Amino acid sequence: MILPKIEIKRILYATDLSESARNALAYAVSLADTYRAELTILHVLNDDPRMNAAIMGFVDEDKWEAIRDRNAQDARAALIGKRRENLEMREVMEYFTETMKEDIGEHHVTMDETVIVRGNPVDKIVSVANERNSDLIVMGSYGHGGITGAIMGSTAQKVLRRSKKPVLVVHLPEEA
Repeated sequence: MILPKIEIKRILYATDLSESARNALAYAVSLADTYRAELTILHVLNDDPRMNAAIMGFVDEDKWEAIRDRNAQDARAALIGKRRENLEMREVMEYFTETMKEDIGEHHVTMDETVIVRGNPVDKIVSVANERNSDLIVMGSYGHGGITGAIMGSTAQKVLRRSKKPVLVVHLPEEA
């Protein structure tokens, strides 16, 4: 069997800004350097419907509706360019990107873009990888196994099941 030549031109690095994701960054950068691939950073603001139910325990329905209406208005304003969406998260991601550049050291990596989207992390990671024609998704995982992993599942496990793109899942190294 003759193995096909693997070309990796675009890597999507999905981060939740955790230590696990930071550990996966080393792999994303190393692969981007090795293959001279563009590296896109993705952070998803989780829009979990279960969060709505949890919030309803803290505020009454009218207050929650007012908050949701205000956020819808903000989203419309962002779409027509009157307001930058997710200013705080953008600032955090800009800082993350700057410190990441310091950590890269001698690697030569082309940073394509930092993308921040709102929604279900699994859906967004898979859809952004497809939209950007990524050749590889790199992400961290906490490595929860056993009953916790079976009941909850993880974002990484779900991306592995749903993505048609190759996915590299990086676990935190075990303490020495």
